Amino acid sequence: MNNDVDHPVPPDHQDHGAGTVFGLIIVLVAIFLLGGVLLVGQAGVLKHRAGNAADLAALAAADTARGLVPGDPCDAARRVAEENGAELLECSLVEPDLTTVDVTVGIDLPGVLSPLGQAKNVSRAGPPEDSPFAAQAGA
Repeated sequence: MNNDVDHPVPPDHQDHGAGTVFGLIIVLVAIFLLGGVLLVGQAGVLKHRAGNAADLAALAAADTARGLVPGDPCDAARRVAEENGAELLECSLVEPDLTTVDVTVGIDLPGVLSPLGQAKNVSRAGPPEDSPFAAQAGA
């Protein structure tokens, strides 16, 4: 004979076992939030990597544009960007002296972040405006 049917649960014991369910919910929410924080952190790291690649690519292109290194400035920027795990998206020489270079690079976001596109960054490099090298390169 089952005594549970004959004796209903008193009102003060109706939530017996709810702590386990609430504990599991809290753990699942914490795991979900931690995963989100890790994904945002990974995107931030890739954004910094894109910035570093853009800076290095712009410096290499500016050296080439000034004639310090032989070759095409945008080819130099593309090569340096690829060596740093990035893709050169845009490269342009700035008028009027064509010794300053603007570059834009991107790094693909992995996994579930890939629908967001790329981590992009822009950089400009060249001689300062009051530098004797700026006038010398245009001569």
